[in-house]
Amino acid sequence: MDIIIGLLIIAIGAFCQSSCYVPINKVKEWSWESYWIVQGVFAWLILPLLGALLAVPAGHSLCELFTAGNAFSIGMTILFGVLWGVGGLTFGLSMRYLGVALGQSIALGTCAGLGTVMGPVLLNIFFPELDALSSLTFAVITGVAVTLAGIAIIGVAGSMKASSLSEEEKKAAVKDFNFPKGVAIALLAGFMSGCFNVGLEFGKGVNFGDLTPDMYKTLPATLLVTLGGFVTNAIYCFWQNSRNGTWGDYRKGHVWANNVVFCALAGALWYSQFFGLSLGKGFLAGSPTLMTLAFCILMALNVVFSNVWGIILKEWKGCSGKTIAVLIVGIIVLIVSSFLPQLL
Repeated sequence: MDIIIGLLIIAIGAFCQSSCYVPINKVKEWSWESYWIVQGVFAWLILPLLGALLAVPAGHSLCELFTAGNAFSIGMTILFGVLWGVGGLTFGLSMRYLGVALGQSIALGTCAGLGTVMGPVLLNIFFPELDALSSLTFAVITGVAVTLAGIAIIGVAGSMKASSLSEEEKKAAVKDFNFPKGVAIALLAGFMSGCFNVGLEFGKGVNFGDLTPDMYKTLPATLLVTLGGFVTNAIYCFWQNSRNGTWGDYRKGHVWANNVVFCALAGALWYSQFFGLSLGKGFLAGSPTLMTLAFCILMALNVVFSNVWGIILKEWKGCSGKTIAVLIVGIIVLIVSSFLPQLL
């Protein structure tokens, strides 16, 4: 029962994350770089800080935790957060050129596979005594492989969509649709986004041990990763504000209330995936396989729900029945990948 509860919590977080781009459509009169960094203040600073505070027992503080002599682990966690920030930037661009469904499918699929494998591999290089590679069992590798197969099938559906629609139909579904450019950006986004899980691996010991409940233990590391990512995104967005002359966006007082509300909502929905991941892993402690695969499962479910939103937002409108059938097969494979490893 605990495993089912844990997977359900992760699924809820995935659904929230896949919905985070919907509120962005309600932002008015702001350029991409302006609303991206404002929602990032909520997604990568405020909410992760509040989440991390849940891991702090009475009589202690986050400051105490971050100055407790684990500087190397903290530094590596932030570093991989900075690298993940590049993935976060390009992730947003992949949505712009491919749409919610296809963009998230390719980016998150790459992120799921590489993020799951890179964490133990890199951790083993720096801390061989932890034997992190032992977590990459047959069941884990099989789970990653099935996930990537599901992503590949959805990618085929996307390619079929791109080849079957006219330019006018593509633009009607996704305004700036550009399949070759979007795929390249999405692959880069997925590779760099996988660094998030690597950061979590390096920071998994940054907590108060037995004083911190299992379901909150990864929240301090999540804050460190998102802090690094915020730095990357802030530098880029402010550079774009200067380059594009969009600093004036922040002075449009008549849209501030509307835009901040929807940016905050988008940030909350985005952060829900990692809050849910932490809570869910607290229920998966009895299954080492699912603990290792939790990040991969989250990404797979993100893809499932993003394609549901893609259908709702009519991004697949005009596609043939064959294309939709391939898409549905890919979604089913991804759902199966979330449960298959536990049966092996």
